[in-house]
Amino acid sequence: MEAIGALIGLLSFGLFGIVWILMFLLIIGLMALWVWMLVDVVRREFKDENTKLVWVLVVVLASWIGAAVYYFVGRNQGTIPEPPAAPPQQPAEQV
Repeated sequence: MEAIGALIGLLSFGLFGIVWILMFLLIIGLMALWVWMLVDVVRREFKDENTKLVWVLVVVLASWIGAAVYYFVGRNQGTIPEPPAAPPQQPAEQV
């Protein structure tokens, strides 16, 4: 009888541990989404600077929910600028 109780205790602790690990991974994933969307807002150019400010505030103040809203709605409103092309280099003179 004690073995059954020990087995039930071990199983419930194992399931409890798995739930905690899954919650931890979910929190890490949501935090990564939040950081990714915040960086994306800052990098994008919008038609209006106020739009960028509003999206930054939405992502920062609404946390992962704001990041998810920005992912589905706001990313289409802006564009990522092209990096400037490097100037052509002069060929080295041979002596």
